[in-house]
Amino acid sequence: MASELFEQGLKVRKEVLGEAYVNNALKSADDFSMVVQEFSTEVAWGKIWTRPGLPRKTRSLINIAMLVALNRPHELKLHIKSSFNNGVTKDEIKEVLLQTGAYVGVPAAIDGFRLAKEAFAEMEAAKQK
Repeated sequence: MASELFEQGLKVRKEVLGEAYVNNALKSADDFSMVVQEFSTEVAWGKIWTRPGLPRKTRSLINIAMLVALNRPHELKLHIKSSFNNGVTKDEIKEVLLQTGAYVGVPAAIDGFRLAKEAFAEMEAAKQK
């Protein structure tokens, strides 16, 4: 039985990342990997994203910067795409990526820009379908 924290996190996760993405992630999880789905939904989405201290837009921008710094390309593209659900603009993403160049390093920023361009192209292609 899912906890209340899981249910709260699941609601926010679906609002931010999209219901189809989240449902697929949960459906694809097996006995081994379901534990990390539950953990991330309860902790990241249920305990952190539901807090009132920062708006979702700010949380999205912070995530983009951290994912560049951590060199997590799959998660970076996911959060770039989903950030638009929280009101983030391309110009704001550009500024965050540029700032990562100063604080994390130019190679990380260059990868971030490349991945952002790929994410934007994928989003545009999905609109055309």
